[in-house]
Amino acid sequence: MGTSYETDVVAWALEQAALLRAGELSAIDIEHIAEEIEDVARSEQRELIDRIVKLQTKLLDWQFLPGRRCRSKKRIINAERLHIAYVLKDSQSLKAKIAAPDCAQLVWKKAVAEITNATGLDVFPETCPWSLEQALDDAFMPG
Repeated sequence: MGTSYETDVVAWALEQAALLRAGELSAIDIEHIAEEIEDVARSEQRELIDRIVKLQTKLLDWQFLPGRRCRSKKRIINAERLHIAYVLKDSQSLKAKIAAPDCAQLVWKKAVAEITNATGLDVFPETCPWSLEQALDDAFMPG
């Protein structure tokens, strides 16, 4: 085998891709390839969760800080919803993961922490007052 996974992951990945394309399956680094594939799935999940946190933070801002409402904030909310919809369309298995109660609670806690840090306010509910479906619905705006 050429480059070690531990030495240079980029060179290793390119070599592994070439081996796979050439059909040289006996030469591939199966264990590390499996790890990298799992990392891709986790990365997609983290990106989606980060987007939902950002959306929830913007919805909290909209509901609890009505004096700061403006068209640009609504456009940001809609852009986040659109991005999330695209991710869910391409990776439908993530929908069950983000709908799970433990994930929803984690997302909520992160969103509340972000808005609390950004505003200095401590007025936000401990549990999310709207469903994930509402948060993703273009017609829904809290408050």
